[in-house]
Amino acid sequence: MKILVTGADGQLGSELRKCSGEFSEFEFIFTDINDLDIAKWKDVEAYFKQHQPNYVINCAAYTAVDVAEKDGFFAELLNTKAPSFLGNIAEKYQARVIHISTDYVFDGTSCTPYLEKDLVNPESIYGKTKLNGEIGLIRENASAIIIRTSWLYSQYGKNFLKTILRLSEERDKLKVVYDQVGTPTYAGDLARAILMIISKTEKKEVVWKPGIYHYSNEGVCSWYDFAKAILEEYQSECEVLPIETVDYPTPARRPAYAVLNKSKIKLIFGVQIPYWRDSLRQCIREIKK
Repeated sequence: MKILVTGADGQLGSELRKCSGEFSEFEFIFTDINDLDIAKWKDVEAYFKQHQPNYVINCAAYTAVDVAEKDGFFAELLNTKAPSFLGNIAEKYQARVIHISTDYVFDGTSCTPYLEKDLVNPESIYGKTKLNGEIGLIRENASAIIIRTSWLYSQYGKNFLKTILRLSEERDKLKVVYDQVGTPTYAGDLARAILMIISKTEKKEVVWKPGIYHYSNEGVCSWYDFAKAILEEYQSECEVLPIETVDYPTPARRPAYAVLNKSKIKLIFGVQIPYWRDSLRQCIREIKK
């Protein structure tokens, strides 16, 4: 069985590469834009024809959330059009698709964790392009699985955790918003969950059930809580001060409430999800190595 991973140099792709050795029953093909530009239909079809993957994990995305507000061209290309291309060609070659989406498809006005069936209402260009990517993929490939996640971090790439650690080396105090609530997601946990779904499907332990699923670590916190926990785990003496969103304006509006309900993915695929603080501790250990 061949698994094609797109966006392999990003956070999730790097974690998939790292834990791929635990799944020796699969042959992995890791690609990024220099190997395969998924926004080019002909390139994608040629790649499928040559390599004949059985599964595709699409980690590629345009994630410069604030930049997208000024120029959404590349966000639309990578987040909206590319998933449709992948879905169409994967359907042709009978490959199963797992596509990664985001909590930004919601407006953040809920007061209870979001279910997959809840009303979507993105309020940023990034969120709109990701939602349109979901719609296009489902239209082109009815057997696809979409996993929405939130607050992704790891030892790789650019993310909130690494930003906080870098700034803590430069400053004595940091100001972080406390009125945006969600759940951090350790990319290493998500990577293993994805590969376990594929592995269990191949072993006939679960049935591949297409549709939208939510995945983040267990628990709830604010960005302020997350920053405090990061510095505590790292044993930094840098102080974190809580501020309101209005005190830290950004071009793109973030969901004030981004907690995802994970009951569906746990029920259908038997996925076990760690508590966010435990996963943060594990990631910090990896960084310290």
